[in-house]
Amino acid sequence: MGKQARQMIGKKEVLWADRKRNFLGQPWTFTRYYLSEERLIIDIGLFRRVEDEVRLYRILDISLRRTLWDRILGTGSIHCISSDRSCREFDLKRVKIPGDVKELLSELIEEARDQKRIGLREVLSDQSDAVLDEEMHLF
Repeated sequence: MGKQARQMIGKKEVLWADRKRNFLGQPWTFTRYYLSEERLIIDIGLFRRVEDEVRLYRILDISLRRTLWDRILGTGSIHCISSDRSCREFDLKRVKIPGDVKELLSELIEEARDQKRIGLREVLSDQSDAVLDEEMHLF
């Protein structure tokens, strides 16, 4: 999956890392993506950095979006929907070889669910519990 040094997230090796590309397909942005066996991390910013982390078993759906310009440059965006309370929907914007990245992400999501023995029903019920919690705080 491209040129990468051995990086670690906690005690887990980074399986894929990339940067968001600009409109010319160059990695001249301050958004970085890291993927390990258990987590996806989105690191944004230069002076004020924000790091979002999503456990892979919480990702419910992924889809690939590519414009004509993306296809010309060999980039694309992967849209993710998760049951994570802080990151319900997010995009891995303009990454290189997006089809391969989407397949890798999909495989790792299934492996993470199998390891945790979590079915889609448990993930969805956790999400409905979060909605109920939010509704209870309104009163």
